[in-house]
Amino acid sequence: MPLARKKQDHYTYADYLTWGENYRCELIDGVVYDMTPAPSRQHQELLGELFAIFHSFFKDHSCKVFVAPFDVRFPSTDESDDKIDTVVQPDIVVVCDARKLDDRGCRGAPDLAVEIVSLESAARDMKEKLALYEKRGVKEYWVVHTDAKIVMVFYRVKKNTYGKPLVFGADDIIRSKIFKDLKIKGNLLFG
Repeated sequence: MPLARKKQDHYTYADYLTWGENYRCELIDGVVYDMTPAPSRQHQELLGELFAIFHSFFKDHSCKVFVAPFDVRFPSTDESDDKIDTVVQPDIVVVCDARKLDDRGCRGAPDLAVEIVSLESAARDMKEKLALYEKRGVKEYWVVHTDAKIVMVFYRVKKNTYGKPLVFGADDIIRSKIFKDLKIKGNLLFG
């Protein structure tokens, strides 16, 4: 973390912006989560493949696809950006409401978020981020486990509740619940 960072218990997006673009971190409820070192080669290969598939699929849709680093800010209410205490950088996001997009990224819940988990990030992605995305209105959350070669698709069954995830492996057709025509052969990702 940059040496200029003040020691405090709670940080905001205003603090985050002062740390510079060379320091990758996320804030969840004001707590800093370091995102270094850089992801593995396997992570990046899988991210590239998934992004290419998503980009191609959404090309003729009104939805936009973004790849990390891309800031997703989650305001609690209608507070100004500098007061927001939760900003994350999912590996891939799909945003269908253009009003949520600005020069800094996305303000509010994307429709779909994808995290490719590593040993270092698995607990955060399956606990804090799962709870965050569920609570803040992300309609669908994909957790991609490179080592286990599975994709878990969490989707909303009630307003702020995900149902039991769909689990897909290398021999399956991975499918979205909210984008019915989005289907990916598992062996394209894990083959």
